[in-house]
Amino acid sequence: MEFENFQARSCPTLNIDSVARFIVSLQRESGEIPWHEGGKTDPWDLVESAMGLNVAGFYREADRAFEWMLSNQNADGSWYSSYVEGRPKDRTCETNMSSYIATGVFHHWLIRREMDFIEALWPGVEKGLDFAISLQTERGEIYWAKSPEGDVDPMALLTGSSSIYMSLKCGLSLARLLGKEMPHWERAFEKLGSSIRDNIHIYNISKSRFSMYWFYPVLSGVLTGDAAAKRIERYWKKYVIEDQGVRCVSDRPWVTMAETSELVLAIAGMGKPGLAKIVFSWIQDRVYEDDTFWCGYTFPDMTVWPEEKISWTNAVALMAADALYSITPGSRLFSHDAWDGFRFKG
Repeated sequence: MEFENFQARSCPTLNIDSVARFIVSLQRESGEIPWHEGGKTDPWDLVESAMGLNVAGFYREADRAFEWMLSNQNADGSWYSSYVEGRPKDRTCETNMSSYIATGVFHHWLIRREMDFIEALWPGVEKGLDFAISLQTERGEIYWAKSPEGDVDPMALLTGSSSIYMSLKCGLSLARLLGKEMPHWERAFEKLGSSIRDNIHIYNISKSRFSMYWFYPVLSGVLTGDAAAKRIERYWKKYVIEDQGVRCVSDRPWVTMAETSELVLAIAGMGKPGLAKIVFSWIQDRVYEDDTFWCGYTFPDMTVWPEEKISWTNAVALMAADALYSITPGSRLFSHDAWDGFRFKG
């Protein structure tokens, strides 16, 4: 990729403690972590927040978040799409939300190496992944959700399916740690990867406006090597505003810190830390007085929007910093060369 003209801004040290303490300030006694004060909680972003807390060394608070996950898992392995103050708000059950706990638990293992924790969380991981692959088609894609009435929505989302691919990698690695054979997960993993690499047209194209649609197949490691490089380069100008960050939606002037940080994870995972550091430097001054990150801002008028401080936005910034500067042993979670299929090489 030819980005020789890109220059890094001054990149001050991320205030890890301040960012983590903000996430903790939102955490309820139950372990639940909402998006923001008075906001909703969703299971995917709660796991993301727990991962950020583990990067920052806030272990007790991270464990409480995972305890909340176990306490609120449905009998079929799913979680509801959103909760407010511990009560379900949207009773849709999404496959990517049911599976992401596997990514969070394996990340926990990489950082803390606590087998007791893995054993305690395994039932939730197993049920969550089983729910996700119960909605897999013969072609390999995974439908995104069941309605509150139990009807399957026959739509496959590229971002969600890529996230499930990552979760299956992590779930299979956890199974190996525990000495468990999960051949149905292995089959699901291979079919899902093939569907994305070879039949990407089967995924809902209407979501391609969103930058996650662009880089999630790379972030998750479905696309690696030349295929990853070509995808990132092909759509770079569609989603990236140089010296600013990543648009959430390609046709809107809204740069978001979470999407920018996730792109950093994807680029670093490809083995391009120099470029990743440049992109991360673009958002280092997009912070409040307490050094916590904005959710996003409109460009070019530089209006911060929305004004709420978001838990998972700050968590993924911590994860991006870890990937770039090796703060913890979890820094290589998204590194392509750390994986051989679903086997983590370290």
